[in-house]
Amino acid sequence: MTHQTTRRRLLAVPAALGAATLGGPGFAQTPPADRTLTIGIGGSVTSLDPHFYNASPNNSLSMHIFDFLVQRDAAARPQPGLAESWRPVGDTVWEFKLRSGVKWHDGRDFTADDVAFTVERAPNVPNSPGGFGGFVRAITRTEVVDPLTIRFHTAAPHPLLPTELASVAVISRHAGQGASTEDYNSGKAAIGTGPYRLVSYRPGDRTELVRNDAYWGGAEPWARVSYRFIANDSARTAALLAGDVDLIDQVPSSDLERLRRDNRAVLHEIQGLRLIYLVMDFSRDGSVPFVTDHAGQPLPRNPFRDIRVRQALSMAINREALTRQVMEGTAQPTGQWLPPGSYSYNPEVRPTAFNADRARQLLAEAGYPQGFRLTLHGPNDRYPNDARTIQAVAQMWTRIGVQTQVDAQPWAAFSPRNARQEYAIRLVGWGSVTGEASYLLVNILGTFDQAKRTGASNNGRYSNPELDALTARAVATLDDGQRERLLQDAVKMAMNDQGIIPLFQLVNIWATRRGLTYDARADERTLAMSVRPATMR
Repeated sequence: MTHQTTRRRLLAVPAALGAATLGGPGFAQTPPADRTLTIGIGGSVTSLDPHFYNASPNNSLSMHIFDFLVQRDAAARPQPGLAESWRPVGDTVWEFKLRSGVKWHDGRDFTADDVAFTVERAPNVPNSPGGFGGFVRAITRTEVVDPLTIRFHTAAPHPLLPTELASVAVISRHAGQGASTEDYNSGKAAIGTGPYRLVSYRPGDRTELVRNDAYWGGAEPWARVSYRFIANDSARTAALLAGDVDLIDQVPSSDLERLRRDNRAVLHEIQGLRLIYLVMDFSRDGSVPFVTDHAGQPLPRNPFRDIRVRQALSMAINREALTRQVMEGTAQPTGQWLPPGSYSYNPEVRPTAFNADRARQLLAEAGYPQGFRLTLHGPNDRYPNDARTIQAVAQMWTRIGVQTQVDAQPWAAFSPRNARQEYAIRLVGWGSVTGEASYLLVNILGTFDQAKRTGASNNGRYSNPELDALTARAVATLDDGQRERLLQDAVKMAMNDQGIIPLFQLVNIWATRRGLTYDARADERTLAMSVRPATMR
């Protein structure tokens, strides 16, 4: 069995995820050799360390500099990367054959020893607010067979290992040994095998890249890439229309119709894998920060530990109104974390029906007949309409007696505080880039356990041992159909327990200036490698 085996229904992403590109004629010729591509992104990059924080803006940027054993195409299907092929050589051993002739940016050879170092470092980055340990949790031993062959030993059968390794950037031992996150941010350790080399990184502003002409996959058409953070939605659109940038992501929903009519721009859309949801605090039994009674006194116990409160908060949210009025048709209401048609999507799990009267009744049954007060936190520059979404949810909760204030913050300030459990309840997002349910089950709903490398991004500290056991059983099941049924059961269990409150799934939209195409990606990565002159498509 080679990498092709993993492309079966195991990781199937629905056909609806095929990209739609809207626009007219393109360039008459390929770009000149010295052309700079300028990209405006809406999400802040917080580090160049590819193992520091599993967040989409960070991952998007790192994909320019670093490569992966297994790559994903625009529909999230696995493809050969630094590994040319992979196969199980036993129930608990995977063997990967590595690509020959690959060079690091400093000219040194890429070998299996670098992969072994990567697996060792990825789960052990100090101060990581949400790292990559979950992707290598199954590996008990790494065996370097020869410079271009590596084997991973697991405690139990683990058919998803190639899929999971597609999320771990490969770094070099010679640059990374003893290197800190700051060494990557300074550029000292940011030496990859990817299609671009780092020139400079200015946090909160931009990253400058130059083409790697020796790239094993062939040189890119863009000689330089300027990767800029433009937090303000209107400013991103204005920069595109003014010709200051060539591509923007997170296209504001309020600008979509205008851009469709403007002959200077082209839209590129795909149904995404990103869930926008609410995380409650489960880390405390007693009082919770930002939750009080109506007199402003802390509650004696954590209300989120009562499932009736969790159900009431979910039931008070009108998801149809959110997607129609706030998201303006760029999202779909959901009761789980994968789009219909995906492997392990459970059709029995529907979005919670809006019912304010029943929500009030549940609060009363839980001992809060008059409700209580809380603050809903969230970012204001990370997801499309994130600040507007939490404002709308706050109004809905206030109507059932849960008087809700809103605190929307820049992502760079919000994310570390979220990771430290400083908030009572907050809005976040998660992109299931593997196209199946275990990615979220392990990293978001799995009990936080550094030794087992589960719950790496479980910032609410939800814990359900029964769900953990079902997840572990599912991911060790070799038969695709049986594994899917177990994952569907896990989806249902998690949502019945309201471990998180799903709101909606995003449609991913990019805009380019006319004459360029963008291969819209289900994993929402914004990549220079996906941009081409229209005649090169």
